[in-house]
Amino acid sequence: MTVTSDTDLIVVETTGAVATVRLNRPEKLNAVTQAMSDSLVRIVRALNEDPGIRAVVYTGTGRAFSAGSDIATLDQYATPWQFRNRWDYCDALRELRKPVIAAVNGYAFGGGLEAALTCDIRLAAETATFAAPEIKLGWIGGGGMSPLLAQSVGASNAALMLMTGDPIDAARALSWGLISEAVPAADLLARAQQLAATIAARPPIAAETGKANLRASWNLPLDQAIGYEREMQAITFATQDAAEGRAAFAEKRTGTFQGH
Repeated sequence: MTVTSDTDLIVVETTGAVATVRLNRPEKLNAVTQAMSDSLVRIVRALNEDPGIRAVVYTGTGRAFSAGSDIATLDQYATPWQFRNRWDYCDALRELRKPVIAAVNGYAFGGGLEAALTCDIRLAAETATFAAPEIKLGWIGGGGMSPLLAQSVGASNAALMLMTGDPIDAARALSWGLISEAVPAADLLARAQQLAATIAARPPIAAETGKANLRASWNLPLDQAIGYEREMQAITFATQDAAEGRAAFAEKRTGTFQGH
């Protein structure tokens, strides 16, 4: 199965078990239109259904990761209710079951920051900048900005970003825990794809279950989160991949994992 895009504004490239999804609207700083959101929904569904894809890299073309939603198109919604019920690109990314790495190559503003926060791991170019600028225009983010930012950088730092709308650089983002690594811009995509390939080599059921378990841990009380984890451990322990992992360990060889 080959995952493709139905628009040249989003490019999907596959190398081995890694798919790279790249916003491709550099002249508009990869601002996302509703048509692009709809396309990303279809891409995510296809990625979820493709057993050959085990990890995803999400990035942008040019000097921006993404400037968020295309503000020039927001007046197309007839009512606030219609705006509320639109297909959203952050919602699409949240539906992705495979591990996903954000390779933040430049500006990650507004919905672009929300998209990065929605990804499981965030790497950034040393020249990248991050901002929640919606307050400067009279509204707030709606793609998970407040809870995801607070989880990543703490309440005070999140409030600083949300209430000023001012950007922070990659060095500060790294010190706050917003990103895992800051690397030279020229090395970013290769590093993200290398990390994705490492994850893709792991047992895929365990990787997807680990992702689901992390998300559950944010939403459950501690005792319930530990109980959920224990149940997920039992499920993964019963897989053929887990048996292969134990056999490979005993035989001092690299395991071969099939997703069964």
